[in-house]
Amino acid sequence: MGELDCCPAGSQAKVHVSVPPLVEVMRGKPVTLDCTPLENPDHFVLEWFLTDRSGTRHRLASVEQQGSQLQGTVHDFRGRSPPYQLDSQGRLVLPQAQVGDERDYVCVLRAGAAGTTEATAKLRVFAIPETTEVIPNRGTLSVMEELAQEIATCSSRNGNPAPRITWYRNGQLLDVPMEVNSEGYMTSRTVREASGLQSLTSTLYLRPRKLDREASFHCAAHYSLPLGNQGRLDSSPFHLTLHYPTEHVRFWVGSPSTTEGWVREGDSIQLLCQGDGSPSPEYTFFRLQDKQEKVLTINLEGNLTLVGVNRSQSGTYGCRVEDYDAAEEVQLTKTLELRVAYLDPLELSTGEELSVLLNSSRTAVNCSARGLPAPTLRWTKDSVPLGDGPTLSLSPVTFDSAGTYVCEASMSTVPFLSRVRSFKLLVQGSPELRAEEMEPKAEGGWTEGDEVRLTCSARGHPEPELTWSQLGGRPAEPVLGGQGWVSSSLTLKVTSALGREGVTCEASNPHGRVSHVFHFGTGEQPWGRAYCKRKKGGGERRKVGRKVGREKSRQQSEKFM
Repeated sequence: MGELDCCPAGSQAKVHVSVPPLVEVMRGKPVTLDCTPLENPDHFVLEWFLTDRSGTRHRLASVEQQGSQLQGTVHDFRGRSPPYQLDSQGRLVLPQAQVGDERDYVCVLRAGAAGTTEATAKLRVFAIPETTEVIPNRGTLSVMEELAQEIATCSSRNGNPAPRITWYRNGQLLDVPMEVNSEGYMTSRTVREASGLQSLTSTLYLRPRKLDREASFHCAAHYSLPLGNQGRLDSSPFHLTLHYPTEHVRFWVGSPSTTEGWVREGDSIQLLCQGDGSPSPEYTFFRLQDKQEKVLTINLEGNLTLVGVNRSQSGTYGCRVEDYDAAEEVQLTKTLELRVAYLDPLELSTGEELSVLLNSSRTAVNCSARGLPAPTLRWTKDSVPLGDGPTLSLSPVTFDSAGTYVCEASMSTVPFLSRVRSFKLLVQGSPELRAEEMEPKAEGGWTEGDEVRLTCSARGHPEPELTWSQLGGRPAEPVLGGQGWVSSSLTLKVTSALGREGVTCEASNPHGRVSHVFHFGTGEQPWGRAYCKRKKGGGERRKVGRKVGREKSRQQSEKFM
């Protein structure tokens, strides 16, 4: 608050009043104007005047001191609703402040012989505008135009005082002048509404650039608040639709393709073409044959799909962007080499089975492959690598050589393009025999009546037949994971006859036979471990189990008898 006084010419004031020179209030809120005498005259009359825009004063109300009481009267409502009021202290009250209340209010104090004085309070009413609205230009703007074009119109309505509008591109303030020029400017228009509130409309003009194709624009309304504060309301963002010529063209093979540009025969592939012009240009796809263009398709998508491509479709393909606004130096046609990788079924120099004699030498199998790019060949057996190249050499051939061999062709530059071919090697030969002699149940050997289980295993091709010299042998069965081995077992009780004759198992096939003899020692003491003879073609071989003397075994046998 400040002290303001004014006296008529020729008079000398002896009283003063305190009136706030500036009063600020938000629209719709009540406001009270205070006029307080600084002295304490015995009698005074206080009057409130409204000064209109022409400077004419209109008396609104008066307050007269009568003893210790104040008597107030409102003389002129000036059409205000709700009307002016006076409170018990003689202050002027304006319920629900309106924009039309923005005036100068003069307080005049008449104190008789003490003189007359007056002071003025300026009332400012603030109103927050409505949501900021922007209407962008929905047309297509050409970057080839040499003059600024209308971008958008921004409106901020029903504020007080009039708001201020600014423009932004990608969040950065656009510093454009109000003067018309070819690069960019803005215009604005303020309208006072019937309510007394003010609306502002601003239109932005710019010369668009290609960089603006992805730019985000918006506007903001800045409005004033009491005590020098500021508020801001931003509009929703918008983008421009631009027309700009093609400057660069890309042409490539879409997925699936390798880094070296190979595609697999049988795959469906895409040829993709993209120009950076807008709106999207027309694309012409063609294939060069004998230096002549064979048009394949024309579309706006820049996409050519080849379904189930085959090796005959390898060659030069091209794409041309049909953009007549592009500069002459821009290369609108691009070509590429489509390389179709293929791999034909593998061929083996043998059939699905190859039968060779045991201990054969210089046995070789060839695997041939035809493909592009050149395939790599690898041989494996039971997933174990044997070597690279088209030829597999088997020398010498043993029963362990039997099994399934796989030739695999692959291409390191074309993943997942491979083929395999396999054959089964059969090894023909006289059986190979393997016997398992059971351990005694107790230390020191067997005794009569002990039960023992004997096992013989054999392999060869054709598959050998296993027979026993004693009844009760189990039929031969393949050994799990035994690489061609078959096995038979015999369970019996040790008797005196076994001490004399032993037990024989024999394996035979068309190529020969081989046998194994289990022998049991005899005697009153527990018998020593069995020993065996292996017979093959008249030859004889003896194998002794645990360390049991031959003489002792013989004596035990004789004693048993």
